[in-house]
Amino acid sequence: MTFTKLLVGYDGSPGAKKALATACEIARSIAAEVWALAVLEHLPKYAASVGEVEEATRQGRAYLQEVLDGGRETARALGIELRVDQAAGQPALAIVRYADEGGFDLIVMGHSGHSGLWGTFLGTTADKAMRHAHCTVMVVR
Repeated sequence: MTFTKLLVGYDGSPGAKKALATACEIARSIAAEVWALAVLEHLPKYAASVGEVEEATRQGRAYLQEVLDGGRETARALGIELRVDQAAGQPALAIVRYADEGGFDLIVMGHSGHSGLWGTFLGTTADKAMRHAHCTVMVVR
């Protein structure tokens, strides 16, 4: 199987950083593109106004851009030009959908990210992505 387009689910966690480093190593050896996708997950469920939702979205996107900029610098140091994007929603679903729509042939994810204790009981984002992705998923420990 040949991989040409790799997608890293990236949240800035230690697991995501390992996944990014692994994806960069793979990409360097096979001349593939690497993208990182950060997902904005937590928006106010009960906001007093539309303005509150818009402000939370703006702040969340600004934070994710900082996270992605850090990933871009890491990749550049490893000799890879990282392309980045953001999505909103449930992370596993957003990553799988983005991979399908973007024609990615490999998703690279950290074993654990920011899911903490709940991930142990409900399954991590990587677990969920593996179950639903239509392409190969690599989970980095």
